[in-house]
Amino acid sequence: MNTKERIDRLVGDHAAKLSERLMAHRAQLFPPDARKELRRFSSGEVAALLGVKDAYLRKLSLEGRGPQPETGPGGRRLYTSDDIRALRQMLELGAKSPGTYVPGRREGDPLQVITVINFKGGSGKTTTAAHLAQKLALDGYRVLAIDLDPQASLSALHGFQPEFDLLDGGTLYDAIRYDDPVPLSHVIQKTYFTGLDIIPGNLELMEFEHDTPRALAARGGNLFFTRIADALSEVEADYDVVVIDCPPQLGFLTMSALSAATAVLVTVHPQMLDVMSMCQFLLMTSNLLGVVADAGGDMSYDWLRYVVTRYEPGDGPQNQMVSFMRSLFGDHVLNHTVLKSTAISDAGLTKQTLYEVEKGDFTRATYERAMESLNAVNGEIAALIQQAWGR
Repeated sequence: MNTKERIDRLVGDHAAKLSERLMAHRAQLFPPDARKELRRFSSGEVAALLGVKDAYLRKLSLEGRGPQPETGPGGRRLYTSDDIRALRQMLELGAKSPGTYVPGRREGDPLQVITVINFKGGSGKTTTAAHLAQKLALDGYRVLAIDLDPQASLSALHGFQPEFDLLDGGTLYDAIRYDDPVPLSHVIQKTYFTGLDIIPGNLELMEFEHDTPRALAARGGNLFFTRIADALSEVEADYDVVVIDCPPQLGFLTMSALSAATAVLVTVHPQMLDVMSMCQFLLMTSNLLGVVADAGGDMSYDWLRYVVTRYEPGDGPQNQMVSFMRSLFGDHVLNHTVLKSTAISDAGLTKQTLYEVEKGDFTRATYERAMESLNAVNGEIAALIQQAWGR
């Protein structure tokens, strides 16, 4: 009896079953046609975000100044992300120094474009990009997140399921394609985070990898590496920071993103196999981007940093690997690390980040340890953004 199966039919059958189950999972979490909503933030959380005392927020509320919070169980004051943005703008008017509460661009400041990259899956690339984009938005920046990974995990975290929500396009490919590109504004979607927009991704992004060789052969020249930068120039005035989640491969999409970037963030899981893989990635990146630079591409960056992810401080070999990286790369390794945490992974099971989940869903120590880790890393990156603007 012949038990051989055609691989295309088998994979197609598996894909259909998985897609059906994922759709059912989404329908259970979020009803059809519903969009994700962000939870309310406690007055303590808002005070920490704004850098003021909780008592000061209470005083503003009692005086009727600024947005009025909802009152939850036990008299807890709860604020939306819209409320946080409104409070920032009100407090900025009375601040002694500009940018105290609204830290974004001023006249003459260039748009900051941060590419988050790694050649190897499992390095926490998408998790890092998502938490960075969301925290910058909560901190008062105007942020555009771009999902450049055809696997579209960043999109899924923000409530988009590509095979159902992007049936007629809607990815960055539409704006960077060689024939009849659409304005970038046509593919930008609002998220439930005030100040954070997103361009979702899906498998259609792979078309750029297939189209580029044909375009190069037909027209000559090096057309591909300016595509993303040219598209971003259309909406440059609308944002302070762009965060690009790159695919885990060094193709035309990634090279175009790196050419558009002002900064590069490389995620690294501190294990030998991951670091060996990163070595190969860096060698290939250097060689290919050298060719792009020789052809006129802009390969100068305000900063390049390695961020250690999924770090377990009690793991001896990981500590050795982190020390090894610091001895090699010095200040190019961020001082803070993203800890491996059940809070982050459990939040991902429901397509959420740590900034979205309720604190009460975890033990206090687990939540606070993970949040402190993420805030420290994102704060370090925010300082680099400010430094790039000369502040």
